[in-house]
Amino acid sequence: MQSDSSPVINTSRLAKNFGHTAALAGLDLSVLPGEVHGFLGPNGAGKSTTLRILLGLIRPTSGTARVLGIDPWAEPVRAHRDVAYVPGDVTLWPNLTGGEVIDLLAGLRGGADENLRRQLIDEFDFDPRKKARTYSKGNRQKAALIAAFSRPARLYLLDEPSSGLDPVMDAVFRRHVRRVTADGAAVLLSSHILAEVEQLCDRVTIIRAGVAVESGTLAELRHLTRTRFRVTSSVKPEVMATWWGVHDLRVDGTSIEFDADAADLGYVLDALAASGITGITAAPPSLEELFMRHYGVQDAGPASRKSQTSQVL
Repeated sequence: MQSDSSPVINTSRLAKNFGHTAALAGLDLSVLPGEVHGFLGPNGAGKSTTLRILLGLIRPTSGTARVLGIDPWAEPVRAHRDVAYVPGDVTLWPNLTGGEVIDLLAGLRGGADENLRRQLIDEFDFDPRKKARTYSKGNRQKAALIAAFSRPARLYLLDEPSSGLDPVMDAVFRRHVRRVTADGAAVLLSSHILAEVEQLCDRVTIIRAGVAVESGTLAELRHLTRTRFRVTSSVKPEVMATWWGVHDLRVDGTSIEFDADAADLGYVLDALAASGITGITAAPPSLEELFMRHYGVQDAGPASRKSQTSQVL
């Protein structure tokens, strides 16, 4: 029997080969009860393969995967009992109504809580009487989310879950994610939308080429990255460029922008204080910048820095 403090998801050196292609190459992933864990990586990084293994749909080539302490390949029915899953591209039975789809999906886990079902239908502004074939992508997504959230689970596997939702419905989705984690459930959120991950997630794992390249809280990951400064000063840019820890210095009108390594922040701040600055702003790097650094992508430019909302990589 799994204790309440044990990881809800635990993979160790998980590998999956498709012929000569390695989709996973030794993935270590741990998701704890009561947390929202962001699972980040571009297409082809291995996220979908990981979810399929956790759902018991494919067998790993090597390594181990445990869901609620259970091997999902060996005991899929038992493993799925307390797991809710929402895919990113929902396909529904076209001749069933939305309400029938919700009841069918929730019924696979024992049936919906009727009060919660009605609340979710109302909050998601969903019409359960229409045939599924008439639904837009957003409404198909709502049906899957309502089915997942209408019965309590210990683990929610969410693969691009807010795809197709407008900002109002996305806020409803986020509210229910916080509700289930407040009740002790774990959420593994696979997403390309970095702003969503920043707002929801307690911890993040960045996956690249089938392995985890970084894992930790957002604060821990940002500690490993550079801080962006924007200053106005009489000091010439070429002088600032010689300071320890300064990178990617650029002039923007009357201001100078640069990035500084975390280990050199004290030196940089002292140098700024001694340089007669007349204005300064500093900001920790966004998750987007952290993600891009791991993939060797250069700065996306001022437009990207100004907008940290719903950018999809």
